[in-house]
Amino acid sequence: MTPSTLPTDWRRWILGARPRTLPAAVAPVLVGTAAAPREELVWWPFACALGVALFVQIATNYANDYSDGRRGTDDPSARVGPPRLVGNGLATPSEVKRATMVAFALTALCGLPLVVFVQPWLVLVGLAAIAAGWFYTGGPRPYGYAGFGEAFVFVFFGLVATVGSFYVQTLEVSWLAVGCGVAMGCLATALLVVNNLRDIPGDTRSGKRTLAVRIGDRRTRGLYLVLLLVPMLLVPLLAGLSGRLLAALALVALIPARAAVTQVLGGARGRGLVPVLARTGLVQMVYGGLLAFGLLIGG
Repeated sequence: MTPSTLPTDWRRWILGARPRTLPAAVAPVLVGTAAAPREELVWWPFACALGVALFVQIATNYANDYSDGRRGTDDPSARVGPPRLVGNGLATPSEVKRATMVAFALTALCGLPLVVFVQPWLVLVGLAAIAAGWFYTGGPRPYGYAGFGEAFVFVFFGLVATVGSFYVQTLEVSWLAVGCGVAMGCLATALLVVNNLRDIPGDTRSGKRTLAVRIGDRRTRGLYLVLLLVPMLLVPLLAGLSGRLLAALALVALIPARAAVTQVLGGARGRGLVPVLARTGLVQMVYGGLLAFGLLIGG
């Protein structure tokens, strides 16, 4: 987008919510729910878990926009990625902060029925997710600036979202749910890794010490390969643990994964990594969707 085509009305909030990142919130909830025994599935815990995942993702995106914008790390003259609300002057920091608080409030509202009707201690999980979303780039010592962003994504958009969605249906945790959580966590983390790979030059200049900046370009590309490979290797195990052979349909995700890995290992950088972000999101959608389908109806 050029400055003249950037939205200045309500559409700017859709842009700021970063719709392309939302599959990272939806996919683990689908998989975790589908991993539960079919006879135990109830619609409303699924709806609540999905709402929590979506709104905490949106809130985290707004919080990231707010904090990075105030610090100047979203300077459009130095970034390669898509426009940002504060960095590109589409909204004031106070407006973005209010939007962040609204999204976090909606996160809590969606989680409230789970706390009241499933388990009271789930409030601790919700509070931890909200705090992690805010302090990713917010506060005096943001952990995203210290190289721990990938750990946050793996834990909350992998293990917590997947295993939590399974738990609110069954009130237990299984190895199948944990295995699914690892797979979904790897794919969600791969999105952040390729994003940070693209941003290494700008983050280095601004002092943002992401994991990619810390370990360097070559190792970051290797990490991306591992994060896409592990979920594929887990498919036979997940199919075996579930006894649902159709779970193997998730291997169809190898098709878009091959193209993404080829570009990353081929040395794509800067704007050349933007299509890789889209392909990585597609890998996650295909893998999560087909794994959930196979777990739900497979025999």
